[in-house]
Amino acid sequence: MDTNHPGSAGGRGGIGSIFGGGSPGYSHSDLAGVPLTGMSPLSPYLNVDPRYLVQDTDEFILPTGANKTRGRFELAFFTIGGCCISGAAFGALNGLRLGFKETQNMAWSKPKNVQILNMVTRQGALWANTLGSLALLYSAFGVIIEKTRGAEDDLNTIAAGTMTGMLYKSTGGLRGVARGGFAGLALAGAFALYNNWEHIKGSSSRVSL
Repeated sequence: MDTNHPGSAGGRGGIGSIFGGGSPGYSHSDLAGVPLTGMSPLSPYLNVDPRYLVQDTDEFILPTGANKTRGRFELAFFTIGGCCISGAAFGALNGLRLGFKETQNMAWSKPKNVQILNMVTRQGALWANTLGSLALLYSAFGVIIEKTRGAEDDLNTIAAGTMTGMLYKSTGGLRGVARGGFAGLALAGAFALYNNWEHIKGSSSRVSL
């Protein structure tokens, strides 16, 4: 057999020696006892030790005492910003609808454009302010409850939603507080149910079995 052929082991060793020495090869007996957890069997012609390819640790290094998931304080900025943007978008669409409705008998002119634009900006600012205020109250209550209880679970979500509705409707008297609290409780409960739907389905399927 020609050892100088590029496809032979000798050829690979010669090429490797030109560039500073080839890496040591592994025979079939060396690779026989190496566990390949979660990996398909490697080709025997790959000059790689598969033990270095198995990753048993986390990809990212977290600071000491840090959680793998973001807390309510970190999520508060995303929640408030997302609600403001969503409110502005919804308000702009609603203002556009109202503007066309109020000016449907007017001819297409500059006053009509100005009136529609005013309605869009007014409704956009109104809804952005409303949803942003609700998100701010909800995030603040959530952070306070989390720090007070020292735990993060769905109870914090439900309590924060209920208290947000009660405070937001506090100017309407006891009846307004009750309605706001019930609305916040319903929305927060629906959100908690949605987040745990897969877990509930899995638990019910195990019970049925």
